[in-house]
Amino acid sequence: MSVKQHWENVYSKYKNEELGWFEDDLTQSLKLINQCDLNANSLVLNIGSGTTLLVDELIKEGLTNIIATDISETANEILAKRINDSSKLTTITDDLTQPTMLTEINQVDLWIDRAVLHFFTDEKDQKTYFDLLKTKVKSKGYVILAMFAIGGAEKCSGLPIKQYNKNIFIDKLGDDFELLDNFDFNYVNPGGHNRPYIYTLFQRK
Repeated sequence: MSVKQHWENVYSKYKNEELGWFEDDLTQSLKLINQCDLNANSLVLNIGSGTTLLVDELIKEGLTNIIATDISETANEILAKRINDSSKLTTITDDLTQPTMLTEINQVDLWIDRAVLHFFTDEKDQKTYFDLLKTKVKSKGYVILAMFAIGGAEKCSGLPIKQYNKNIFIDKLGDDFELLDNFDFNYVNPGGHNRPYIYTLFQRK
């Protein structure tokens, strides 16, 4: 089964609140987002958005220029139907390891990735990811990366993952990005399992 088919199956089979990574308390993400100098027209890219409630919260915060991207067309359809406002949300189905449509978007003010990058265990795919990020985040733009932390879970949704800490992010992003904030967070998933995360906020110089 391809990675794309895996995620199509997941979002076809389970409701939002049944997903192992479902999160209705978005305090940690909003803590970082609120540190960013954004306005209503700031372009926000939510990487691996799935059917997240974060998009709803971004709109409540007054943001009106949001792109949500996922490898699963099913997830994008569910999200777009729930939001039901194409003037504020654009969905893009693309593969971050072989991006096509994402290479055509404008530079963004904020890149948000909460738990996609850690699925890329191949260094080639990691390089493709960071090359795209560095192309698409504008000067003074922000990057939020929240991934499984060192010593935590080794798999998610049955797939192997790579664990991260702030120093790995610093190395991958390079000298053009400054670390503004970081903290550890122990996420307890719907199954009651602890999932240690590292949350980081960077700004492009």
